[in-house]
Amino acid sequence: MELVEVGPRDGLQNEKTILDAATKVAYIERAVAAGVRRIEAVAFVHPGRVPQMADAEAVLDGVPRDAGVAYIGLVLNRRGLDRALASAGVDEINYVIVATDEFSRRNQGMSTADSLAVWGEVAAGAREAGLRTTVTIAAAFGCPYTGEVPVGAVRDLAAAAAQANPDEICLADTIGVGVPRQVTDLVAAVREVAPAAALRAHFHNTRNTGYANAMAALDAGVRALDASAGGIGGCPFAPAATGNIASEDLAYLLNRSGVETGVDVAALAEAGVWIGRQLDVTVPGQLGRAGMFPPAA
Repeated sequence: MELVEVGPRDGLQNEKTILDAATKVAYIERAVAAGVRRIEAVAFVHPGRVPQMADAEAVLDGVPRDAGVAYIGLVLNRRGLDRALASAGVDEINYVIVATDEFSRRNQGMSTADSLAVWGEVAAGAREAGLRTTVTIAAAFGCPYTGEVPVGAVRDLAAAAAQANPDEICLADTIGVGVPRQVTDLVAAVREVAPAAALRAHFHNTRNTGYANAMAALDAGVRALDASAGGIGGCPFAPAATGNIASEDLAYLLNRSGVETGVDVAALAEAGVWIGRQLDVTVPGQLGRAGMFPPAA
C-alpha cells in the first residue's frame, strides 16, 4: 500500500495556526525521512479563502529534492494550474471535483458540471507539461449540505472525469461519514467505468470509521491511501469536519496486518507529535501517545 502524505496540505489548511514556510518544509522533511515518497505538499488556491496555503511557491522552493519524492499540488481551477506550472516544483496535479452542486459552489464557486468542464482543461494542461494527474471526487460518501450521495451519481461523475484520462481517481470522504460497505460499492462502481485509472482513497475519521474504511479500500483493491502525520486536518468549507486518518496509525495498522508500506512508523509518529507542538494542539493520532508495539528494547 502506498501512503500519500497529505498533512502539509489537507492537514494544515484547516488549522487555526498559520505556520511559516520553513516550518511547513520541516514537516515535509520529517515525512520524507520516515520514508514517504508521495506528498501532497501545497494547494494553489485563493490566499484570501485559505490563507494557510498562501505560500505554496515558497514551500516548494524549500522541500528536499534528493530522495525520489513526488510532490503533489492541489488545484481547483485553471488559475491554480497556471501557478503550479509556474512554480516548477510540482510533480503531480490533484484536481478536485465535488460530488454535489451545493458543496461545489461553496468550495470552488462553481457547479459540479462547471468544475467537470474545467477539469478537462486542467488535465490537458498538466499532461502537456508532463505532470501526473489525479482527479479527486470530494464528498463522494456524503455531503454536509444535501446529505446522502447516491453511488450512481459518483459513478456517472467518475465516468465523465475519466474522459480526460487521469492517471488516478481518488474517492474522498471529505466529511468522514462513510462506512466500509460504501467503500466497497463506490470502488466497484468507479472501477467499472474507469478501468484504466489507478484508484486512491481519502478518509477522515470524523465518526471513527476512517481506519475501517481504509481496510475496506485495501480489500477492494485500492493501493494508495491518503493520511496526515498526526491526523490533523479537515475542510474549511465543511462544517464540523475533523482530521484525516493519521499516517502513523494507518501505517501501524497496515504493517501489523502484513501489508508493506515502506515507511518508518515510529518516525511518522514523532512527526505527528512534532507538528502538534508547532500548532499548539493535541493531535488526534494515537501512536504518538501509545507508543510502538512491541516496544523498542
